[in-house]
Amino acid sequence: MESSRGQGGIQQLLAAEQEAQHIVNAARSAKMARLKQAKEEAEKEIAAYRAQVELGFQKELTESSGDSGANVKRLEQETEAKIHHLKTEAGRISHDVVNMLLKHVTAVKN
Repeated sequence: MESSRGQGGIQQLLAAEQEAQHIVNAARSAKMARLKQAKEEAEKEIAAYRAQVELGFQKELTESSGDSGANVKRLEQETEAKIHHLKTEAGRISHDVVNMLLKHVTAVKN
């Protein structure tokens, strides 16, 4: 009688263990499904955001490049103004630079 009751207790424990394993497996499957769904939703949001940013970038690029002829002309004018400024400054200080170089070259140190 004792052995049959012990045998029945073991069977109950095995059944409970199997049931617990089924519950754990079901929870794992549900968790994996939720993670997969969350990943897919995140990828959709990322794709939408990337498309939005790309659209904004293309719009800014179109606006900034607009009339490339006008940009080239503006850049040429800016370059000419900078060149003129550099030549003016070089002409203004060249005498001082020559005097400074002559002073250092002709100075005798002991």
